[in-house]
Amino acid sequence: MTMTPSLILASASPRRLALLQQIGIEPDHLLPADIDEAPRKLETPRALALRLAKEKAAAVRAVADASEDLKTALVLAADTVVAVGRRNLPKTELTDQALACLSLLSGRGHRVFTGVCVHGPDGRVRTKVVESRVRFKRIGRREMDSYIASGEWRGKAGGYAIQGLAGSFVTKLTGSYPNVVGLPLTETMALLAAAGYPVHGNWAASAAG
Repeated sequence: MTMTPSLILASASPRRLALLQQIGIEPDHLLPADIDEAPRKLETPRALALRLAKEKAAAVRAVADASEDLKTALVLAADTVVAVGRRNLPKTELTDQALACLSLLSGRGHRVFTGVCVHGPDGRVRTKVVESRVRFKRIGRREMDSYIASGEWRGKAGGYAIQGLAGSFVTKLTGSYPNVVGLPLTETMALLAAAGYPVHGNWAASAAG
């Protein structure tokens, strides 16, 4: 009899957890990865998203491998990067950073990349990078100041959260919406399924609830 692997989400993001729960996947453990997320010189947004997802997964894989309870678990990690051209925008922590990002994004298009990595106990690493394109309306200074006052931008790639107030800035989105939130669901399910995780295991129970 094959044992169903448990799942570790290598993230403290409530958005990623909520997205997984939306599709009936409940991680067994939450183990945020602590890595240096600074981009390397000349690193493209796509390459950055993939590298950070892999490094997060590897860091938590090492912790899991050292634990008798966790060593058979799958590790799921992701990283989201917002980019204008080849420029990687920061995960904003300061007001000035957020204002700079919103000013740059105002009235123009940008790209959102999420790297996803599933690291199995057998050492197999499965990855995917998903790109979405987003266009913002022109944001007036008063509206920008109001958004900054909300605090919703704090810790968000590019200084905004599309699932919140900043959804009112979006005039066009091409590609995966959950990818912009922080986790592309179709691709994540495919990676988990390929690694042997029962991605539809809770769907009947979810429907009953």
